[in-house]
Amino acid sequence: MTGTLILDPLVPLPLLAVVAAIALAAVVIAVLRGLNGWALRGLAALVVLGALAGPSYQQEDRAPLSDIVLMVEDQSASQRLGDRAAQSSDAANALAASIAARPNTELRRVTVPDGAGDAGTELMRTLTDALAEEPRGRVAGVIAISDGRVHDADLPINLPAPMHLLMSGLEADWDRRLTVRNAPAFAIIGEPVTLTLRIDDLGAAPADQQLAELDISVDGDAPQTFRVPVGEDLELPITLPHGGRNVIRFSLPQADGELTDRNNSALIQMNGVRDRLRVLLVSGEPHPGGRTWRNLLKSDSSVDLVHFTILRPPEKQDGVPVDELSLIAFPTRELFMEKIQDFDLIIFDRYKRRGILPALYLDNVANYVREGGAVLVAAGPDFASADSLFRSPLGQVLPATPTARVVEEPYLPTVTELGQRHPVTTNLPSAGDWGRWLRQIDVGNPQGNVVMQGVDERPLLVLNRVGEGRVALIASDHAWLWSRGYEGGGPQLELLRRLAHWMMKEPELEEEALTATAEGQTMRISRRTLGETVPPVTITAPDGSTVELTFEEKAPGQFETVFEGPEIGLYRLANGDQNAVIGLGPAAPREFVETIASADALTPQVDALRGGVIRLENGLPRVRDVRAGRPAAGRGWIGLTPRDAYETLDVRQTAILPPWLVLLLSAVLITAAWLREGRR
Repeated sequence: MTGTLILDPLVPLPLLAVVAAIALAAVVIAVLRGLNGWALRGLAALVVLGALAGPSYQQEDRAPLSDIVLMVEDQSASQRLGDRAAQSSDAANALAASIAARPNTELRRVTVPDGAGDAGTELMRTLTDALAEEPRGRVAGVIAISDGRVHDADLPINLPAPMHLLMSGLEADWDRRLTVRNAPAFAIIGEPVTLTLRIDDLGAAPADQQLAELDISVDGDAPQTFRVPVGEDLELPITLPHGGRNVIRFSLPQADGELTDRNNSALIQMNGVRDRLRVLLVSGEPHPGGRTWRNLLKSDSSVDLVHFTILRPPEKQDGVPVDELSLIAFPTRELFMEKIQDFDLIIFDRYKRRGILPALYLDNVANYVREGGAVLVAAGPDFASADSLFRSPLGQVLPATPTARVVEEPYLPTVTELGQRHPVTTNLPSAGDWGRWLRQIDVGNPQGNVVMQGVDERPLLVLNRVGEGRVALIASDHAWLWSRGYEGGGPQLELLRRLAHWMMKEPELEEEALTATAEGQTMRISRRTLGETVPPVTITAPDGSTVELTFEEKAPGQFETVFEGPEIGLYRLANGDQNAVIGLGPAAPREFVETIASADALTPQVDALRGGVIRLENGLPRVRDVRAGRPAAGRGWIGLTPRDAYETLDVRQTAILPPWLVLLLSAVLITAAWLREGRR
């Protein structure tokens, strides 16, 4: 029980001050005039002023409250390195027993798990939430058991009591880390892009390890090994081998004695794009579709077009001397013999044998296809004649044989059942609302895939693979009607774009493809095929475990499934003869970027109220009481600030000057003053 004198004025304090000043002035005047009753009148004024001040005696019944100590235990991934987990657990249990033995003290234990996603250790956020649930006036101290690698240390926090860090880990710990800088998301195929790699030894690393073995693997292939220096920036030129996503993995073998190999690898996913598409357009005799082909190709700024056209065939005899012609000789030998490999696509538009391109040149074009090139033939009536390209060395790679028949009747091009599953023709815009074509070259013995058909289901668009290259045959010269809007037109531009990209082996237009995209730890796996079914996909996790998942058909030839990756790292996918790799999350999570224990991040919070940092390998510190504002840590000890908090159970107030006593005292004193002055 405690007692306190309190004032509860009956009038505002300014008014009370005015009354006191008037009373004081009256007493002073009485003294100056020599009145014998001035002292009694002054006492009467004091009684009245005391009554107006409302003094009372307050008594409280209090119950003491215990002090609260917060123990924040870091259980993030970095705390599982070496023997930190056991070291921290033993220290927490021993310290909890020591605090429990203290009188009038309670312990609150709070754990800090890994942050969501790759947020790292959010110790300060956890501490803020824990403080919000406790009365600040009872918190006597905060003890954090951690390796000090906190990723939200800049979070503002107002600590009510000293904070101490009991740091796990050993001074002899060391670790090797691989980092990759300035890795772009895109790179041009065939052109090197420079990445900056760096290998660092952190902590108490051995001084004799100046070189490290670096393994580089592309798309999960067998790695190449190089010996590189440690502690220096390494400029590494990388040339992407193909378009689409390229997964490049850099890794280091785990060295003896290092803490972990989780930061010994880096996973880079770069998309390969083509700088420009180089196209050679070879036109035969002029026709309405020739200009359409040229306009379509020139409208794309990413296309470099070389147009080889025949304006004056050799058999033409018009009597004009050759030396008076304004035309110059076209560099056919340079194009078809020396520079042919520089082209990504060669288009023959209604071209027939005329002796301008010798058989040797056309044979070189056929070899160009076998070695990985691409040829598109837009056939006209000449394709069915004796001068057909099919009857040249190029015919060895063409995907269909002309029957010498030309069908001259309107028909509507349609996508075949196989074409509904082929990426070149699936979901073409405005399917079913296309305009008709008026001529088709009859071909037979198609090789490869017939994706479009015309009159009486005859092959209209045939695609085939020859050696390393690809060929396509459009058995009509009336595709230009679509670009002119005849009977509503059709998707000639989109069809040509898809054809060109398929022939250049762009991954998104492969008939048989296994791809995956990642969002967080969720992997969406897609399988494209010309078949009607696909086997289950086998997923190999970074730890070597495998999982089989079945696909669900989303559209003709398109199957999909979803997989939740249990851990961060490189996953390998296998489905029949298709393979793919994908990385989930960073190869080195944030928890493993810095692995050596350090108090630097928490030093501002620890120093704010004069707390301390104690290494657990040096032993568990003693706990003692310290006054607020005094140093709260020393050699082998940490301090708690007793709060002396209490709970008020009951409050009683007793007036010191009750009304009856005020009336009695004032009346007696005033009467006595009057009698004394009157007797005089």
